[in-house]
Amino acid sequence: MSDLEEITNVLVQFRNDRDWEQFHDSKNLATAISIEAAELNELFLWKSVEESEKVDKSRLKEELADVFAFAFLLAEKHGFNVKEIILEKISHNDKKYPVEKSRGTATKYNEL
Repeated sequence: MSDLEEITNVLVQFRNDRDWEQFHDSKNLATAISIEAAELNELFLWKSVEESEKVDKSRLKEELADVFAFAFLLAEKHGFNVKEIILEKISHNDKKYPVEKSRGTATKYNEL
């Protein structure tokens, strides 16, 4: 069993032990990801670049874990393999952002 499968299995067991699957429809999981991502962003709000690099690491870990957890649960709900979908996305982005055009720039792919 891979690390990603283990994480998913532990999350599903945690959820099922509490009978929370009833609340984990796609809409609510996607909304939870968005809310947790906003809480992650809040850690950096109104901070300079230097200050943002010194953010409280324990809070950063906690908010990242929340985002990941809901993302893993949404992927599991739809039968997605997390490793596969991430690798597919990287491959897709590799075509959109060829190294020779995108290296060192934050320009969007349609403006390269």
